[in-house]
Amino acid sequence: MLKVLVIHIFLPVFSFLPPVKNRFHHPISLATRDHYKIADTVRVPFGKPAESDMVKSKAEELITFAQTLKGTPYKYACSDPKKGFDCSGFVQYVFHHFNITVPRSSIAFTNVGKTVDLKNAMPGDLILFTGTNKKVRKVGHVGIVIQASDTIKFIHSSSGKSWGVNETTLGSHYKARFIKVVRLLE
Repeated sequence: MLKVLVIHIFLPVFSFLPPVKNRFHHPISLATRDHYKIADTVRVPFGKPAESDMVKSKAEELITFAQTLKGTPYKYACSDPKKGFDCSGFVQYVFHHFNITVPRSSIAFTNVGKTVDLKNAMPGDLILFTGTNKKVRKVGHVGIVIQASDTIKFIHSSSGKSWGVNETTLGSHYKARFIKVVRLLE
């Protein structure tokens, strides 16, 4: 009863005020520290995230998912987390989880995505290497960049000493086998 009484008393009072859109004829923006300026529009820093933020977010999700697979054994020609992964099977499985189609064989990554300089690598990029014979300069191994600061770190499925899905720093062994970095997330 009290709510109804309050509404009936205050509603007529507010109905005499002009609507908000009529009270402000020109949006105002802060043009300089000391002066205001009339603006045609006011840009608001919320709403849809910037495209680069969406790519960064997708890369973070992709890396987080990939890291859940650490410890999965290496298995040649396999892309099943219950049985194991080879390098390209691991990458394909991770990207497929996010509805991104990538090749099944490491050599097929040669012509996929946009090539970027190693110094411009970003988390979520793919890093391509030769196979175990570094003298044969064709792609034979692939991983996902998870850290790109002073040191490049990537996650991959390896048949070597660190057998299975693991994180590896780009040291001299892999630098000698490095071919290129490719970007798929844009």
